[in-house]
Parts: sequence; C-alpha cells; structure tokens
Amino acid sequence: MTQSSRGRAPAGDAGGRAGAGRPVPPRDADAAERLLSAGRIAVEGRLVQASNATLYCSIEHDGATANCVYKPVAGERPLWDFPDGTLAEREVAAYEVSKAMGWNTVPPTVHRDGPYGPGMVQLWVEPDPDIDLVALSRSDDEAVRRMAVFDAVVNNADRKIGHLLPPGDGHVYGCDHGVCFSTEYKLRTVLWQWRGKPLTAEAVDALGRVHAELRGALGARLAELLTAEEVDATRRRVELMLKHRIHPYPPEDWPAIPWPPL
Repeated sequence: MTQSSRGRAPAGDAGGRAGAGRPVPPRDADAAERLLSAGRIAVEGRLVQASNATLYCSIEHDGATANCVYKPVAGERPLWDFPDGTLAEREVAAYEVSKAMGWNTVPPTVHRDGPYGPGMVQLWVEPDPDIDLVALSRSDDEAVRRMAVFDAVVNNADRKIGHLLPPGDGHVYGCDHGVCFSTEYKLRTVLWQWRGKPLTAEAVDALGRVHAELRGALGARLAELLTAEEVDATRRRVELMLKHRIHPYPPEDWPAIPWPPL
C-alpha cells in the first residue's frame, strides 16, 4: 500500500472517521482488539493502489466505533516466495511481535471473518498530513529507529516510505506486513541509516522481551499463524541481534530497497 492509499480516506468519507459513537484510539489495544474482533464491519470503499484487495471500512460494537482496513484472504494475489493465502496471518503475527516488544509499532490487528470471508482487520491510523514522510524515513527519529529494529525481527521484505503512519503525537505506526517472516533473509526497507550501528539499550531490552516471550505465549501464538520453521527463524534472528547488538546490514543477494520505495 502506498502513502496516498493508506494516508487518505476514500472519496465520500470526510476525514476518515467513523460515525457517531465512542471512538477507540490505537493506543487502547485491548479495546481496539475487542472492537475489531466482534464489531459489525461495513465496507466504505477500496484502496485501489494496494496490490491486494484492501477495503476501507467502518466498524461498530456496543457503542464503540472506528475505521479499519479489511484484507480478505480471497483477495490476496499469489506470490512466488510466500505460500498462498498466508498474508493475513503474517500481518497478525507482526502485530503480536509488536506487542511483545512493547513498542506497539503495528496498529491493533486481528484475523476474523468478514463480508468477503476470513481476513485481516486492522485499526485505521490517519497520518498527520503535515509530516513529510520522505524526510521522516531518512531521519534519526527514535520512533523510526524502533521500526527498523522491529522490521529486522519480523524480516520485513517491504518497508516502504508510505508504510510509515505518524499520527502527529511523536509515535510512528507501520502497516502492510504481509510479506514478513520468511525463513530466508529478505529484509528490504528504506530504513538503512542505522546499518551496522550499535543497538540502543532500549532495543536490547525489547529484543530480550521478545526472546523470552518466544519461549512462552508469543511462541505459542506465532505457531498458530506461521510454520514451525518460520517461528524458529524468528527466534534465530532475535538471538543474532542480541549476540551482535548491531543493526543488520542489507542482504547481499536480495534487493535492499523495495520498489517503488514510496
């Protein structure tokens, strides 16, 4: 999904906000997950620049409302390097890792049935239109640096500039994590400015939390969403980062930057 397709509500929706009700903010993960899991989804439009079927929706449950993105499995385009019908589960797996790291870099995300069958449903985050995403992606912003560490953990093969979602409060969310968790090293990102540099103490702490959780609840949850080999590969990536304590370098046999980068 590009910056224009994710950062702007479809025509006919003023400002990308749900209707009357009690809005649920992305930082209230528990409330957002309850809403996303149990709410009534109403499709409002389609994000036409997305490569897979990506529907912009409103959702309501018990007086709580929000906008969300719904990606039905039936609308996924086959990829040569990822198994068919697995992108929605990878998006949810990325959210679970984000929670375990304690950074909440991914908006609340669930896997559920929807108007067009099972798929991923993610809370909509509206980026601040006054923030220059290109400049943000090239900056030394600590929230963006956290995103770079997160991407290394999940082996994100598609971190584009338009996948950064800064709501304007200093936080930065990321979207579109369907091509993560390959067993092969496929990190492809626009955030290489820290390559080879030492990880921050905060990052080491976050990696330690993930490593511990991979032996417990996170590992069990990822086993429901990914293959055993992909879970093991995630554990090995975390262990390597904890051992060397540096940001990874680009792969030598894989394009380092997604195309188009926006």
